[in-house]
Amino acid sequence: MNTINMRDEPLVYELSRAGRTGCSLPRSDVPEYAVPGELVREELDLPELDELTLVRHFTRLSQKNFSIDTEFYPLGSCTMKYNPKVNEVAASNPGWKNLHPLVGDENAQGALELMWRLQEGLREVGGFAAASLQPAAGAHGELSGVLMISAALRARGDEGRKKMLIPDSAHGTNPASCTMAGFVTQTIPSGPDGNIDMTALKAALDETVAGIMITNPNTLGLFETNIEEICRLVHEAGGYVYGDGANMNALAGVFKPGSSGIDVMHFNLHKTFSTPHGGGGPGAGMIAANTSLAPYLPGPIVVKDGDAYRLAMPPKSIGRVKAFYGNFGVLVRAYMYLLMMGADGLRGVAENAVLNANYLKSLVEDVYPVPYKRRCMHEFVAKGTVAEGVHTLDIAKRLIDYGFHPPTIYFPLIVQEALMIEPTETESKETLDLYADALRRIAAEAATQPELLHEAPHDAPVARLDEVMAARYPILCYRG
Repeated sequence: MNTINMRDEPLVYELSRAGRTGCSLPRSDVPEYAVPGELVREELDLPELDELTLVRHFTRLSQKNFSIDTEFYPLGSCTMKYNPKVNEVAASNPGWKNLHPLVGDENAQGALELMWRLQEGLREVGGFAAASLQPAAGAHGELSGVLMISAALRARGDEGRKKMLIPDSAHGTNPASCTMAGFVTQTIPSGPDGNIDMTALKAALDETVAGIMITNPNTLGLFETNIEEICRLVHEAGGYVYGDGANMNALAGVFKPGSSGIDVMHFNLHKTFSTPHGGGGPGAGMIAANTSLAPYLPGPIVVKDGDAYRLAMPPKSIGRVKAFYGNFGVLVRAYMYLLMMGADGLRGVAENAVLNANYLKSLVEDVYPVPYKRRCMHEFVAKGTVAEGVHTLDIAKRLIDYGFHPPTIYFPLIVQEALMIEPTETESKETLDLYADALRRIAAEAATQPELLHEAPHDAPVARLDEVMAARYPILCYRG
């Protein structure tokens, strides 16, 4: 089924009527100036709507949107946890949101103190020597980290080290970050326990190795039990260890990655520290490093001089990776969350995230096979092989009819028909029970009524799309 069903609601262009307007602009208080002709596109047939019609249009669209504020959102590896609204209240304070980034250190002491406290708090959570709030997202933090490794290798005359090792259970953006930084990647396979194959790792460690990028817990939702030995072996071979902090929600307050030997790591503040997630808007991928790589951190970072705070560049900094000083409004939200949770609260977050994932796994693993028979961390990967001719995509689409967002599917690639499920710590037992019941019902439907799954979703505003065609030939404008 490749059709779009918007329940026969007219599109905004069809509501347009010539001469209608939704707002009146105030009289200009500056001289009129003719807009250059090349900037005016007369052929654009923009809709003309009154205010009420426009408000109804966008309100209807918002009601079709799926969000964590409306339903369960167990998107594996993405940590779609609920973000407390008090964080939004804090970030909306006029003293924060109206502060211009060029006012100078002396007029921004409150903002600089907040950034310093967040920087130092997360540095302590991770067990590192120093941190920078510059990167704007997780993958941006990754790129910053591997650029730091590249700079450190050049400084010691090791430009020939261009090989970065990537476990097959790593986070998906790692190879791209390495390539952008000028490295070549080599995949290290997983062993039968879902952890890095230590024999394969040892065989890959030669004089060309720049380092390894390791996600822990990995994308199978499993803790790398050999993490200290992995770090030791890579260091002995002359390389650095990059830690992908995407799954820190399982570790905060329990385990400090820096203490295991990781040299540099990014924190996804939207995944663990309750800031906005995705949608093309601002993010934060704070990066922290040990003593050997701290001088290369992107800057400026906030330093404390007595009772005052100022911005400074680390001595060997790779430079700015973003305009100004990071996405400040996002940092306010993260600091609010850190302040409210405290050390005990962060540990409780991790413990409950792990508890919820293991509880949900126990409810469905007799129907949806789990390939690695271990206690998981914050998420688990099952297989959608519940009936002949039914695929993971069918299960995911059918979940929409039950009112749930599908989990991540077909990732990690090392699990056939993968369903990657992460409940997070913010969901109740009752919600997890309902979700498990839906998964079990769908498995029963797959055996008796597979066509229900093949044609799902049935009740969503948009029916199943041809995703391959949509990716290759996107329609980005209205065609009446």
